[in-house]
Amino acid sequence: KQILVLGLDGAGKTSILYSLATNHVKRSMAPTEGFNAICINTEESQMEFLEIGGSESLRSYWKMYLPKVLLLVYVVDSADHARLPVAKQLLHQLIQNNSTLPVVVLANKQDLEGAYCITDIHDALALSDIGDKRKMFLIGTHVAEDGSEISSSMKDAKELIGQLILETQ
Repeated sequence: KQILVLGLDGAGKTSILYSLATNHVKRSMAPTEGFNAICINTEESQMEFLEIGGSESLRSYWKMYLPKVLLLVYVVDSADHARLPVAKQLLHQLIQNNSTLPVVVLANKQDLEGAYCITDIHDALALSDIGDKRKMFLIGTHVAEDGSEISSSMKDAKELIGQLILETQ
């Protein structure tokens, strides 16, 4: 049972995964060309994350993996205002046929100048249109300086994901 990590290229999916896995920051500059799998063990559970790259050529694979997962983690770049409409459209397409899949949206890069705040991200992604039947969460995150410990928001995200996995098993 996996956790699927999706989002546009450059949103910070790989950096977030490494930070969650190691509790330390390791920024990834190279885009994921294909797939990236990471296992994270906590006291309560073992979480297997599958990241699929966000470039246009890889987005066709996204839907194939959705039926096999317990949770969708969707990462958006809060400072990339121009691409938020595309991120919104893709998210809505992904989940329209699966009304019960829990979704955690990570509004990443909150530390960048000009980054949209959580309420702006909520509106830009039209999260209120997604419906009340599913568990859905929106957390603002950022990956700080290389080598430092992860931010409290990243710790919160990791805790939430772990809790959701326990509830769905």
